[in-house]
Amino acid sequence: MAVMMLVLTSLLVIFIFSFLKVAYDTISCYFLTPRRIKKIMEKQGVRGPKPRPLTGNILDVAAYVSKSTSKDMDHITHDTVNRLLPHYVAWSKQYGKRFIFWNGVEPRLCISETEMIKELLTKYSTKSGKSWLQREGTKHFIGRGLLMANGSDWYHQRHIAAPSFMGERLKSKAGLMVECTKNMLRSLQNAVESGQTEVEIGEYMSRVTADIISRTQFGSSYEKGKQIFHLLTELQSLCHQATRHLCLPGSRFFPSNYNRQIKSKKMEVDRLLLEIIQSRKDCVEIGRSSSYGDDLLGMLLNEMEKKTSDGFNINLQLVMDECKTFFFAGHETTSLLLTWTVMLLASNPSWQEKVRAEVKEVCNGETPSIDHLPKFNLVSNNLSSLSKSVPFTLNHAKQWGP
Repeated sequence: MAVMMLVLTSLLVIFIFSFLKVAYDTISCYFLTPRRIKKIMEKQGVRGPKPRPLTGNILDVAAYVSKSTSKDMDHITHDTVNRLLPHYVAWSKQYGKRFIFWNGVEPRLCISETEMIKELLTKYSTKSGKSWLQREGTKHFIGRGLLMANGSDWYHQRHIAAPSFMGERLKSKAGLMVECTKNMLRSLQNAVESGQTEVEIGEYMSRVTADIISRTQFGSSYEKGKQIFHLLTELQSLCHQATRHLCLPGSRFFPSNYNRQIKSKKMEVDRLLLEIIQSRKDCVEIGRSSSYGDDLLGMLLNEMEKKTSDGFNINLQLVMDECKTFFFAGHETTSLLLTWTVMLLASNPSWQEKVRAEVKEVCNGETPSIDHLPKFNLVSNNLSSLSKSVPFTLNHAKQWGP
């Protein structure tokens, strides 16, 4: 009896201690730490809109964006900051070039001074990275791939992935890129010949970029990877919905409909990626190939076989996370740039004629190739002006004040 009482007492003490620790960590995360950071910033003269408990300024940002995007744009313009980041424009006018607002309980210190940004990204790069909200919000989407890696992990992952995107490697894939582009153009031509008067050009640009990265970096066709792209697009939307509620304690454990869908679609993506990975491994095991290849997937699998002494080792889950990162993020940015470029050319017929004339002159009826690229002056010199620079970037400071 005495032993039972002792055990029960011990369990009760452990439970109470665990409960108090969880309670303190929760209070510290959601109330004490934000308050401390706010005071540190105010002492340095950095202020911003007053945050609400738990949600911070999320509702304020949503209201600004909803108002700015409630109507269609009157005309095409490169100045999209007022439309897409209206809260930044409003608060920078009210609080100055440096101000702070809150994404839930996570602070966002906004700065626009070029020299300070350079200093932060160089001198203090090791003291910043992706925040908990960013990493948690994309955990089921792209996992812990390169985009969400921090510190030494980011360095190692970048070191592994970089060689597959070097100039000489990409030149060797030019033939595949041309083939993928031809397939897209044939599909577009068929749509026009069938009587379609309007086409969603973004879909075609997304298809060709997805096809290129599938075939050049993973050895699979777009048709084979189509399910993966479709599921990742759905996962992105679902994860975005789930992220809105991460400011609420324990929200990621709620048995909500989108949480169940996220889990289901993530398992399906992992299954499809495992099929591609296993197919590559089988080719080596049965002797059809002597190596995993020199594309991104091959390099990741080669690295997984190694055992490094610095403590960083790639496992199967990280290989899949990197595949998801480059499958989706690797083609999306290029797809959007191409869509924007085509839209601008469509709205400026005179530039269409200039570009078309240069292509005819340089290629002389031949299919464009790597050898032709240095000869394109008009295209090369003006392509960069068609896109704006990155409007903002998020970095998480590992330490706030003393």
